[in-house]
Amino acid sequence: MKYKRSQILMLWFLPLITLGGLFNPILGYLVLAMMVFFLTLSYFKGRFWCWNLCPRGAFLDIIMSKASFKKPVPKVFTRHWFRWIIFILFSSFLMFRIIRTGGNIIAIGAVFVSMCIVTTIISIVLGVATRHRSWCMICPMGTLQDKIGRMSK
Repeated sequence: MKYKRSQILMLWFLPLITLGGLFNPILGYLVLAMMVFFLTLSYFKGRFWCWNLCPRGAFLDIIMSKASFKKPVPKVFTRHWFRWIIFILFSSFLMFRIIRTGGNIIAIGAVFVSMCIVTTIISIVLGVATRHRSWCMICPMGTLQDKIGRMSK
């Protein structure tokens, strides 16, 4: 399988944030920066981020595609209401954890690192059990990008 240059370039961000962030939580702000930048980009390009620049997507394509059982994705993953429930749950949990930091800059960075780790673990489990990109169907960022991209049209 031939991978996009952008995926190969972005692949290194995932271990940088998930592993490096354990030692330097400020790296969690890379997650926030990517969220802001790519949500803005989605107004013009829709889910371009997901298929070309997402570090987790690159990891899933390049690494997890080799470990996947390639089983059908649960049908509920294709339902918009389910995607929005996942979005609301993850967003609520993220906001709750940020509020609990009391504004501590390091702790806020650690929240983004831990959310990246949690979602990566979920994507690995789903990627092995079903198709390697199963997580992408319910990814909160992808759901929001899809909505923003549709609004721009």
